[in-house]
Amino acid sequence: MRADPPRLDRRFLRGFTLVEIMIVAVIIGLLAALAIPAIQKVQRRSQNSRFANDLRVFTQAFETYSLENGAWPPNAGGGVVPTGMSGTFKTDVWVAPTVVGGRWNWDKNLNGITAAVSVSSPTAATAQMTEIDALIDDGDLRAGHFQFISGRYMYILQE
Repeated sequence: MRADPPRLDRRFLRGFTLVEIMIVAVIIGLLAALAIPAIQKVQRRSQNSRFANDLRVFTQAFETYSLENGAWPPNAGGGVVPTGMSGTFKTDVWVAPTVVGGRWNWDKNLNGITAAVSVSSPTAATAQMTEIDALIDDGDLRAGHFQFISGRYMYILQE
């Protein structure tokens, strides 16, 4: 004689209903909607800090060069390390695009400015560059050491 297989209670075989799955999907969507702006804000703050730090390192290197040599290094194009500067900072950071887009540039005797470290053609919005200015200067891109002049953002070392 053969025994009948044990019967399973239907309550334990039941899966999730469509409504339960939709509720979980909505909750995950709401959490993502709250998290994404916060992540973007942290990312932008990180970019601003990185840019300000890179700018600080570069300006110190150029000022040191000027003190040791009695003059500023010769002018160079965007992303090009000026002559005599290759051993003073990480050149791979100088030649790579900046965290705000564009290229680092050494400007000598440009638009009435004797010496400046600048970024040409950044892709960051003016609002972000103003935030950076507030980190390193006065928060006004028309005055102070960090200014927007002739299509580039310049940190002026000597006027």
